[in-house]
Amino acid sequence: METKVNQAVVGAFVLLLAAAGIAAVLWLGSGRLSRKAYGTYLAYFGESVSGLNLHAPVKYRGVAVGSVRQIAIDPGDPERVRLVLEVQRGTPVTEGTVATLGVQGLTGIAYVELEGGGRGAAALPSRTEAPFPVIRTAPSLMRRLDSAGTTLLADLDESTKRVNDLLGPETRDQLRGTVADLRRVSRALAGRSADLEAIVTDTAVLARNGARASGRLPALLEQVDRSAVALQDMAGSVSSAGRSARSAIDGEAVPELRELVSELRGTAASLGRLSRELERDPGLLVRGRAPAAPGPGE
Repeated sequence: METKVNQAVVGAFVLLLAAAGIAAVLWLGSGRLSRKAYGTYLAYFGESVSGLNLHAPVKYRGVAVGSVRQIAIDPGDPERVRLVLEVQRGTPVTEGTVATLGVQGLTGIAYVELEGGGRGAAALPSRTEAPFPVIRTAPSLMRRLDSAGTTLLADLDESTKRVNDLLGPETRDQLRGTVADLRRVSRALAGRSADLEAIVTDTAVLARNGARASGRLPALLEQVDRSAVALQDMAGSVSSAGRSARSAIDGEAVPELRELVSELRGTAASLGRLSRELERDPGLLVRGRAPAAPGPGE
């Protein structure tokens, strides 16, 4: 006996199954399932975000962790661009994390790079509803290079102006005169090259002689040292002889010297008396001294 299948039941089942499949596809396509694993942050850039598109990747140290959900001018400050970022939960976004714009190779496609923070920094919790936490931003590499290049060009322009001011007509004339003087000096030196070579040769000979003399210096110093020792010995000998002579004079010759001095004094007194008598009577030299008068009883 064959089982009869209710066509209405089969049709209803097929329709329900198709509706469930369509609903699942729409739900998955809406991103609600993936949004549960993402948090939302804001980032404000004060530079151009040219090349950055919707759904551009958000990377943390080069690893893709999200995407750019919205790009718009900041309503509160038209000089800034506001980005809404969807970042995967679990990404170490902290209060020290900084967002910068990067460029992928030669394609020029921009992305948002997250870096910094480090261990121990306070986490920056994400939210799924406004107000969203704000990630700090920093100038991109291209912006820094542009600023550095602009500053360098400005410095070069200023340096050029200063050099032009320094190298005025008077300074240029002085420089020309200095160059001319240097040329004259070089020509004069070239003309006296033979004399210069002779001076160099004499200097080399003098240096060699000095080297030989310095080599003989130790022997000369040793000889001088020996001479000094000999002189010192001679001085000691002379000093000893002097002391011996002084001792001999003090011991034996002093009495004789005293007697000699006494006799010399007596002789000098006699000569003095004779001189006075001759002054009174010069005839004594002819007749001599008169005999003495006889005494009583003679």
